[in-house]
Amino acid sequence: MPIDDILLDAEERMNKAVEVFNNELKGVRTGTANPGLVENIKVEYYGSQTPLSHMATIAVPEPRMLVIRPYDPSSLEAIEKAIQKSDVGLNPENDGRVIRLKVPELSQERREQMVEYVKECAEEARISIRNIRRDANKELEQEEKESNISEDACHAAKEEVQELTDEHEEEVDELLDEKSDEIMTV
Repeated sequence: MPIDDILLDAEERMNKAVEVFNNELKGVRTGTANPGLVENIKVEYYGSQTPLSHMATIAVPEPRMLVIRPYDPSSLEAIEKAIQKSDVGLNPENDGRVIRLKVPELSQERREQMVEYVKECAEEARISIRNIRRDANKELEQEEKESNISEDACHAAKEEVQELTDEHEEEVDELLDEKSDEIMTV
């Protein structure tokens, strides 16, 4: 496998790891309403698990309230049940047309727990990125062993892989800092 392909594959996989982490952060409560809290909740709809964002519009009319307006009014109860079963910790209020979710203020203790959770998620993302680095380095060493690339080319490519790793870990750290600040802001 050419060096460029190995590097491109590693970069794409690292981008995906950062993207997964970023999507996970969207679902973390901060004390203000955010559609990301509920958009990925799976709802039992006609026998299949469907993300809430595919079934309804999610609006934020006030800083502490979400309004969910289903495209199909008959799915209202299924959406309500899915929200109750989820771990977002919000109680849905169903008025027959829309579901309202009031987002309560977080206590200081709960904010600290959320920051710890976000740090754990960030560490998982970093581990994932490092595993991708390890895989790329193994592939490079294999190419060198099979005499497809020179020792110098392998060494230079490994340095590029390390640069990619550093860039992506830095991105994870920036996202972590932003979310931590958001959570701790009252």
